Amino acid sequence: MRTRVVTLSHATGAGGEAIGRTVASDLGFRYLDEEIITLAAQKEGLDAVVVADAERRKSFLARLLAGLAEPAMMDTSVAMLTPEAVTMRRDHVRAVIVEAIREVAERGRVVIVSHAASIPLAGRRDVLRVLVTASEETRAQRVARDGLSGNADPARFVRDNDAGRADYLQRFYRIDRELPTHYDLVISTDALTADEAADIVVAAARRRV
Repeated sequence: MRTRVVTLSHATGAGGEAIGRTVASDLGFRYLDEEIITLAAQKEGLDAVVVADAERRKSFLARLLAGLAEPAMMDTSVAMLTPEAVTMRRDHVRAVIVEAIREVAERGRVVIVSHAASIPLAGRRDVLRVLVTASEETRAQRVARDGLSGNADPARFVRDNDAGRADYLQRFYRIDRELPTHYDLVISTDALTADEAADIVVAAARRRV
């Protein structure tokens, strides 16, 4: 079946976003990453400031992935809820994000660069599920080079992000351990450039026509 959707999960510092943009350009697909949060926020009626401001969206996504989304970022009334109610609210927001991913996939011709967009789309024959990774040392070097860790130690920054990713997969999808079999294609960018990795993804997508 023709590939209509490419999901690209990536470890911090592996170059996934650059690869995703190149794949989208080469295939003539739409590129979507944090916009998934915008779509979910709009559906959920979250604070307009969160939806409109890129940095606030990134902060919301980061907290959500860690299971620590602040109630005040959802709406002003949530801060008055009990811990149990807040947990239910967070679960609901996660469900809305999954729904947004599925709706985007239904429209097709899209590259979704997200931590786990491949999971709710598993079983669809028109989806190519890709994981981009690299060694911790390589990723820490790239994080330091690109100034992504701020004042934090790059190696610690990478480990913390890996831990957050693992926690997200466990909390959201009950996946205790991420496996290569969760994906159709796993690429290490230790030796490959972003363009070379993108060429492999594009070839795999076109091969499934």
